[in-house]
Amino acid sequence: MNVLTFDIETVPDTDFGRRYLELGDLVDEQVAQAMFARRREQTGGDFLPLHQQRIVAISCAFRSRDGLRLWTLGEPESGEAELVARFFEGLERYSPDLVSWNGSGFDLPVLHYRALRHGVAAARYWEIGDADTAFRYNNYLNRFHWRHLDLMDVLACYQARASARLDEVAVLLGLPGKLGMSGADVWDAWRAGRVAAVRDYCETDVLNTWLIYLRFERLRGRLTAEEVAAEEARVVETLTRDGRPHLLEFLAAWKRA
Repeated sequence: MNVLTFDIETVPDTDFGRRYLELGDLVDEQVAQAMFARRREQTGGDFLPLHQQRIVAISCAFRSRDGLRLWTLGEPESGEAELVARFFEGLERYSPDLVSWNGSGFDLPVLHYRALRHGVAAARYWEIGDADTAFRYNNYLNRFHWRHLDLMDVLACYQARASARLDEVAVLLGLPGKLGMSGADVWDAWRAGRVAAVRDYCETDVLNTWLIYLRFERLRGRLTAEEVAAEEARVVETLTRDGRPHLLEFLAAWKRA
């Protein structure tokens, strides 16, 4: 079993905005506001196109035969190129099954653009069976294959009108959901230098996704109720042993839920 549940957090790519909008020496905050304003004119909202977003955190929960590991790639001071390279290096080394929430619609396309931007090689990820026939009918790229499982997409039967938010499905299942931060808060937290808080938030999203995935595996008959309980106990043990405050907060919220 090699299953990698992942999530990313992003901020406006102000370097792109400064060059594309010809904003000269405006500071990042002014550039970002110009990008948001332009987007509002175009769509009525300020959610930027995916290619205009920069990755500042990639968190992972990796379940292998050695156990469960939860971490965020790199260090708080690591640059985007390092984070993206590490993500694809992990796929190159372990070829895990990927699990995400809206990964097909957000996380992976952003990773594509940023890998392209930084010249990151990702041969295993883009494999479709030319070099490894095992990928011909089960690769990361095909929406209906299982090497990447986008839980939001699958549970909604690939229908946008049936899709649900991660935190709402988490609460539906008695899981913690969001704990004091949402994706809308990441830019402000990042500007305030609260990089660790962004990374912690990303990890709690990964935890919610992994726990939903366990329930999904029960739904499709790949895990028994006892096996789900054992995996959940493994999560509790892992977070307790780790002991970082945001993980203990997650455990407390889970217990209350």
